[in-house]
Amino acid sequence: MRPSGRKSLLDGADFIATQTLVQGSTSDRLSESERSHSETSPGTLPASILAATPSPDVRSLAQSLAHALENALYLGTSSWSFPGWSGLIYGQPSGKSNLSQQGLPAYAQHPLLRSVGVDSGFYAPLDSARLARWAAQVPPGFRFLVKAPALITDRFRRAAHGRPAGTNPSFLDAEHALDIAVGPFLEGLGDKAGVLLFQFPPVGRDGSTEPRRFAEALYRFLKRLPKGPTYAVELRDRPLLTPDLAAALHHGGAVPSLALHPRLPPLPTQLSLFDAYRADGPLVVRWLLRRNRRYAEARERYAPFDRLCEPDPIARHDLADAVIAALGERRPVFVIANNKAEGSAPLTLIELARQLADVRNHSA
Repeated sequence: MRPSGRKSLLDGADFIATQTLVQGSTSDRLSESERSHSETSPGTLPASILAATPSPDVRSLAQSLAHALENALYLGTSSWSFPGWSGLIYGQPSGKSNLSQQGLPAYAQHPLLRSVGVDSGFYAPLDSARLARWAAQVPPGFRFLVKAPALITDRFRRAAHGRPAGTNPSFLDAEHALDIAVGPFLEGLGDKAGVLLFQFPPVGRDGSTEPRRFAEALYRFLKRLPKGPTYAVELRDRPLLTPDLAAALHHGGAVPSLALHPRLPPLPTQLSLFDAYRADGPLVVRWLLRRNRRYAEARERYAPFDRLCEPDPIARHDLADAVIAALGERRPVFVIANNKAEGSAPLTLIELARQLADVRNHSA
């Protein structure tokens, strides 16, 4: 599916430019443990990691939700390589490198986790061989949400500390996106390809003053991509969240990725923007960061991500309502949780699942 005659991104100067571009380019910068599975070799693997035994109530919860929701709900976390999840996801203590290479099969055994967010694709392109190796480690019915490289979604090249260092000639280049994102996503993951996410980092005052122009450029980009995959688009600039954007996604064949993030309006406000097109595809929501925290601050406060440090019942209620509404319309739903949402992504999803079950029981 890839265009012929294109130079590989990983060749020579292109690779150097890519590394410069993605260094520190977003407020969602991954921690070292989150990034590690993009840096490890797909060669010899360490000994297998055992899965933790879920509590009976969690197993029962997963079974009841799967039956009631007809397996249309895909819950997952942002990455899987967190040593603090020992006892929650993993059956024994393991280091982040070991988890990044061999933790996915254990992660995928958790009865509630039928998806995972691969954020590392934002920082460097993921080849089809690596994605295929991951796909082989998870059961049927599991779906991946993979970030496309920032080389496609960042309008700037980046110097040290994320400062803009000139315009990015590959910004919204559909041919390049096919080569380094869409092609590997489809070839590597096959029927386990869930969502290909184009996350656009914050552009600031200069770039967010022309929302219509951005929407038009995004529409042209999306129309050049092959039909079939679920493409999602996520922004970090409120001024770009306009009816023009909603129309561009609808007519371009993509869905919004709604983000619970301090830079964006509350989830109900985002939902209302896309309400006219809500039946066009799956609901994709990423619960990323508590509304009163910065990323680095939350990471420091919440590590090692083994408990809910700051539960956010308002956000959970809003998210549960959105999920129930979408499932009622027979739309698939992807919810990806970050440790920085409440302190521990697996526990965030367990609590969300409990709330979903409560809503279902009261409405039955």
